[in-house]
Amino acid sequence: MARRPTDVRRIDAVDFLRQIGGLTQLIFRETPMRARLVVFLLLITLSTASARAEVIEKAPEGFFLSISTQIDAPVAAVYQQFLNIDQWWDAEHSWFGSDTHFSIEPRAGGCFCETFADKSALHMIVSFVDPKREIRLIGGLGPLQGMALHGAMTFRFEPLADQSTRVVHEYRVQGYAADGLESLAPVVDAVQTQQIKRLAARFKKSSAQ
Repeated sequence: MARRPTDVRRIDAVDFLRQIGGLTQLIFRETPMRARLVVFLLLITLSTASARAEVIEKAPEGFFLSISTQIDAPVAAVYQQFLNIDQWWDAEHSWFGSDTHFSIEPRAGGCFCETFADKSALHMIVSFVDPKREIRLIGGLGPLQGMALHGAMTFRFEPLADQSTRVVHEYRVQGYAADGLESLAPVVDAVQTQQIKRLAARFKKSSAQ
């Protein structure tokens, strides 16, 4: 997909409900996990309606999201906190509920996984690790996995002159869906924006953009 100018806009609750209406119909056709997915979408609407969206590209066959935040902490501390994903990833966006456990193995082939008792889920696979600089993962998060969509996710950690850190989070998703993937873009972006803000909130002074 050719790169288009950045589309940055604020999504209110009404817009979210309109976007999610078509998405819900799509998911109902694509996966049997109907009840869980409806709850997932409703939680997105309630918890991220005021999130700032940065959808760089969207098309019937996929979309590209980019989110950044500046954190008042050095790269080493931010990177370590990122690896402690169980402390900041929102359990509302999990398969097994609030008592679930998240983990990420910082190595090629490592697992971004979720476990609860004898249940387990692989969210994404780590494909690239340059410690304290960049981590890439591949796979579809949440309902994207059941829809057989492919995703490539990147987290970059950039040191700034004042000893703070800029975290740049990108997610590219491609695949087929009968009604196209455009309506997924703002929903997924809102969820990922929320997650990045939760990472930043682990430090006292931060500013999400």
